[in-house]
Amino acid sequence: QVQLVESGGGLVQAGGSLRLSCAASGRTFSSATMRWFRQAPGKEREFVAAISWNGGRLVYSNSVKGRFTISRDNAKNTVFLQMNVLKPEDTAVYYCNFNLQAPPSDYWGQGTQVTVSS
Repeated sequence: QVQLVESGGGLVQAGGSLRLSCAASGRTFSSATMRWFRQAPGKEREFVAAISWNGGRLVYSNSVKGRFTISRDNAKNTVFLQMNVLKPEDTAVYYCNFNLQAPPSDYWGQGTQVTVSS
């Protein structure tokens, strides 16, 4: 079992920055692909960014590319999402996702609210 706890959300003005963290329990963190998703009110959950187990592969959605940076610290079982030049349309609950193929494992955090005011 893996538990994920997100933190770092809050209220920020457009153009500002926030850094989200997701701390994971368990010994398999360093083998897992970690991803960030977000869900705005009335919308489906959407992919934001992903990082491979060793940080060697990064993937971003087009909507955040160039503004957000995903990173991880395997020694601390933590994944980060640095969000810069925030826009009102970035307002959403942000979720951390743990994904491992062997054995198949998929876990979600409880989410952290990010609100960007115009």
